[in-house]
Amino acid sequence: MAKRDYYEVLGLQKGASEEEIKKAYRKMAVKYHPDRNPGDKTAEEKFREATEAYEVLSDDKKRPLYDQYGFAGVDGMNGGGGGAQYSHAFHDFSDLFGGMGGGFGDIFDNIFGGGSSRGGSRRRSGPQEGASLRYDLNVSFKDAVFGTKADIRFKHNETCETCKGSGCAAGSSKRTCPTCNGTGQIHRSAGFFAVQQPCPDCNGTGTIIEKPCPDCRGRGVQEKAKKISFTIPAGVDDGKRFALAHQGDAGENGGPAGDLIVILHVDQHPLFERDGQDLYCAVPVSFTQAILGADITIDSLDGKKISIKIPSGTSSGKLLRVKGEGVPYTGYPGKRGDLYIKIMVQIPQRISSTQKNLLQQYIEMENPSTNPKLMNLSSL
Repeated sequence: MAKRDYYEVLGLQKGASEEEIKKAYRKMAVKYHPDRNPGDKTAEEKFREATEAYEVLSDDKKRPLYDQYGFAGVDGMNGGGGGAQYSHAFHDFSDLFGGMGGGFGDIFDNIFGGGSSRGGSRRRSGPQEGASLRYDLNVSFKDAVFGTKADIRFKHNETCETCKGSGCAAGSSKRTCPTCNGTGQIHRSAGFFAVQQPCPDCNGTGTIIEKPCPDCRGRGVQEKAKKISFTIPAGVDDGKRFALAHQGDAGENGGPAGDLIVILHVDQHPLFERDGQDLYCAVPVSFTQAILGADITIDSLDGKKISIKIPSGTSSGKLLRVKGEGVPYTGYPGKRGDLYIKIMVQIPQRISSTQKNLLQQYIEMENPSTNPKLMNLSSL
């Protein structure tokens, strides 16, 4: 019998998109699948024909050859012209049939009882590491800069003291699950599909507890509160993560405990800002101090008094640098960034008549231009 054109088989035009090809094949696969039509040779042939067409048209290398040369272009290649190669057609089953909303995915669930080794979580009977836990710790700006100690209180699973983690009551023990023979997995197949699923009787553990521990109810772990002292090193920044080894949930079957992941959230400071290891702050000075220069004293972040010399003729916005008064470098004792002080010249809103007269005399001596030239903003 002469072979039909692959586009005709799937009911498509030659320029069909990849998604249109998938959609057409899904429809035919659902309709003619052998498991839905047992013993129907006609349906089996249509399914084979559709699968062969899909295998060629969904392949980036085969489709151009078929479009140009027809069957001759794909003869001798895997699948095209030589019978359906199911292994290729189903190389990405979840991509082809997933998310169909009542289509082939539902049929697959009905065949295998609602899951596959991809969908369900597979538990192992050997030692398993416990889950890691997250703890968000808020710290002040100053504590993040200079370091501090904090008490962390949290809850986690610890190995049950009564059963020592076995999950069994005193005088009892686990027995091998008869359903899966201790493997924790069962195998199901239908047609050319074969899947592996967690054993429903032992939940994938491979063993059954006949008499659960009364304190942990067979879990082998109990939730308990814990407090640990945590050292925040100087110089840490917002978002820094610390992994406290084996402070998370207890492991199963003798496995190690997980970690406690501490994430720092640094509060903002009302006066200081940080850029890497440097600190920034703003200091107001009078316009006369800016003009004539002055010596002032400010309080640093750690409360220390710092003497600052304001040079004469300082303009508003000028940055003055104080070396070694910034943020400590973590892991490098004694090494710190710098402190940058932004000078903000304050213009008085009200002045006395005496001050006004003096300023008027200064203006007369200065004789400023009443028609100043514009300045380049980049030079400011």
